[in-house]
Amino acid sequence: MSDDKPKKLSLIIPVYNQEKIIVSNLENILKELKKLTYQYEVIVVVDGMNDSSFDKAKSVKSDSITVVGYKTNKGKGYAVRYGMAKSSGDIIGFMDSGGDIKEEGLSMLLEHFRWYNADIVVGSKRHPVSKVNYPFFRVILSFGYQMIIRILFGLKIRDTQVGLKLYRREVLEDVLPRLIVKKFAFDIEILAVAYHLGYTRIFEAPVDLDFTGVSSITSKNFRSIVFGTLVDTLAVFYRLRILRYYDNANKRKWRFDPELNFRVNTWT
Repeated sequence: MSDDKPKKLSLIIPVYNQEKIIVSNLENILKELKKLTYQYEVIVVVDGMNDSSFDKAKSVKSDSITVVGYKTNKGKGYAVRYGMAKSSGDIIGFMDSGGDIKEEGLSMLLEHFRWYNADIVVGSKRHPVSKVNYPFFRVILSFGYQMIIRILFGLKIRDTQVGLKLYRREVLEDVLPRLIVKKFAFDIEILAVAYHLGYTRIFEAPVDLDFTGVSSITSKNFRSIVFGTLVDTLAVFYRLRILRYYDNANKRKWRFDPELNFRVNTWT
């Protein structure tokens, strides 16, 4: 266990069509963060100006919140990386908006981060003490997907898809310039590439998750999300194992997006 606590937490909140719940969502997150001993900042990224989510988020009064965004929806992965590019914390994480994940999980992930001196900590539905209200068909899909992840990438964690994860800043500085996925499997890409580069201190922490509330994921788009995630995952495997795209030797091939530069002076 490490006794060295990072000085600051940066929490990225990707938002898409959450005008009905974003204010209470952010207020609950801030309430939980105030209980922590860490300094913190919350960076809200509105992924497309399709509703009044941006204005609603801006209405939350706090010196700790920064609200940014862009006009066209580009995907959750892009939004998270966009927020990470503007972060200043020693630990950088993201948490899905919508209220499915209870804010109390933040303190649990941070304790795991400190206790294990982790590179990455992921919220996990399959942690023994997690509290989960989750439709059975999604349990089956999730289990099948995690078997695919273990076979393809060798990741020995039981759940990679919960929208609550924390990363050591140094890991992201090494990993993010290599990434491509902007939508469905961006979190798998980060985990797989980090593990491939030797950042193997990846641990699971419990979460309190309820999928019966308001969410941007609906029955209409769920099928496309499942299919898109699978396609993106296979593409990550192809780039990682066949093309060796993510290796240091391929640095000149990495695609840089000025908006996603994670400290320009660091990624040069």
